[in-house]
Amino acid sequence: MLAQETSQLLKKHQIRLNQRKGQNYLINDHVLARIIENSQLNDSDVVLEIGAGIGTLTIPLAEKSSKVVAFEQDKKIVRVLKERLQELEISNVEVLEGDATRMEFPYFNKVVSNLPYQISSPITFKLLNYDFDYAILMYQLEFAQRMVAQPGESNYSRLSVMMNLCTHTELLFKVPQNAFLPPPRISSAVIKLVPQKNPQVDEFFINTCRALFQHKKKKSGKALLQSFHEISSLDLDRNQIRDIIQKLDTKLIEERVFNLKGEEILTISRELKDLMEI
Repeated sequence: MLAQETSQLLKKHQIRLNQRKGQNYLINDHVLARIIENSQLNDSDVVLEIGAGIGTLTIPLAEKSSKVVAFEQDKKIVRVLKERLQELEISNVEVLEGDATRMEFPYFNKVVSNLPYQISSPITFKLLNYDFDYAILMYQLEFAQRMVAQPGESNYSRLSVMMNLCTHTELLFKVPQNAFLPPPRISSAVIKLVPQKNPQVDEFFINTCRALFQHKKKKSGKALLQSFHEISSLDLDRNQIRDIIQKLDTKLIEERVFNLKGEEILTISRELKDLMEI
């Protein structure tokens, strides 16, 4: 039903979807139902949706919540979405046209989105700056697996560390390529993300983490030496930087980056900060 409805709408409005813009529309009724079910919405919730498209998620979200704040960048798609909402007499959706990575988010307490995949990373990190209950988000499977990866695993990354320290993240279920129109080249997955405030994760820590993961297969001491410019703009020569690094916990600087736990990277960051008297 959803597949047929989507095709008819696109044909009616002469819309050709652009995968480069992340326009892969969900057409699987079962997957849609599972997303809505996992959202656990009530009539007091204000839901943020990024990449609303023609309203596949927007409409059922609006039926189960107090309000939906729906971002959509494509002008033509925005017109279609507004027309559908008007026809269905849905008045509790605020449609915001523009780039969600560059716009401030109004108040919301839950997030439910089939994210345009090319903005998955910036939107995820942006969400961490906001206070909300939880998010149900669709990602590329590879990205979702990086989010939940553990130390020592091949896809363990800076993203994994940030998710581990700042959220409780759970991969709920995988979604096949044929659940979308047009079908993407890779599978997808739905993630539940519950934010957890961590005051130790500051700008200095983020820079330290970035420096380390530029050389994730190297020992952390060598990684820091090679990418110290990511951490500090102080005018230090290589010997001065090496002296600082050698004063860090010996066990940690001898460990390879991809084996470091988030808490261990926090320790490295704190020690570096103290040594540099920042």
